Amino acid sequence: MSNSDTLLHPVTISQVMINFAARQGVDRQTCLLGTGIAEEDMQAADGLITRAQEMRLIENLILALPDLPALGFRIGLQYNVATFGIWGFALRTSRTLRDATALALRYLPLSTAYCKMHTFVEGDGFGVAFDAHDVPRHLRQFLLERDLATGLNLFKELSLAGFDVQAIELKGEPLVYASCLEELSGVGLTFHKPRNALVIRRADADRPLPTFDPYLVQVLDHQCRQQLERRQSGGFAGQVRQQLLGPLGLVASLDEVARTLAVSPRSLRRKLDQEGTSFRKLLEEERSQLALQLLKNSSMKLDELAIHLGYTDTASFTRAFRRWMNCSPGEYRKATPRTPD
Repeated sequence: MSNSDTLLHPVTISQVMINFAARQGVDRQTCLLGTGIAEEDMQAADGLITRAQEMRLIENLILALPDLPALGFRIGLQYNVATFGIWGFALRTSRTLRDATALALRYLPLSTAYCKMHTFVEGDGFGVAFDAHDVPRHLRQFLLERDLATGLNLFKELSLAGFDVQAIELKGEPLVYASCLEELSGVGLTFHKPRNALVIRRADADRPLPTFDPYLVQVLDHQCRQQLERRQSGGFAGQVRQQLLGPLGLVASLDEVARTLAVSPRSLRRKLDQEGTSFRKLLEEERSQLALQLLKNSSMKLDELAIHLGYTDTASFTRAFRRWMNCSPGEYRKATPRTPD
């Protein structure tokens, strides 16, 4: 399972790459050239970008740092459990590494991964295989290395030094910078293998993880499923979400969204109904999600917040919020610890 072309990616993933580039002397403008990613997109905590935008950013990095060996691997090592939010914390709370891997693959589009992945057992080893065949050829090696390095980091972090990755297996001939990869990873590389893979001992895959939490496993699994649905930009529901979260905003009407998508309002209603949703439901979901974030993470006044969410007055927003949360916005804000601005 790999990220599809229709899936939105968190902008924080790209921010990690931009930060890495800055340490190599590459400025932000060079990284973002031609991506269509605006500065305000980078500042949004929950901002989303398309796969095409992220790939253009990667192309810019490759052009800007042509002489840095193992570029993809170096960038993959910058990612850790915390980078991926709910998906990462869900891995941390899993019972075993085998369980964490199964969950990771189930919700893989919430990660950085572009490779298709699957697990395998061979002799005393348990491994995760990485297939980059569907990645555009000019980005294939970069993204394979980035996925391998990210997986390596996650394995190490989840184990809390309780076990080691035994080998990194690679298809084909030895790379000219193989020694660099071994130095960066601290793991031996083997070539001429039938697949690209990370391998650990089979027994280690079933050892209980020290951060296992059976209650959080269920809670975070549910949140991962919801987040995956929110990021999916395929279908008309996803396209409507993109317009509400992007150019039209939460003040948009169904007619305005339909016009932007080049369909009639009646046709849009019918297509959304076929996908099991409605314009009103999608609008409510995005408004409620943003309202919770703003109440928790900002000091924005309620009347300003109501306008920002597309309501004509504070009373309308308050009625809607009570319907969502069974309390007023003010009560929710008082009961929720606020992240400092």
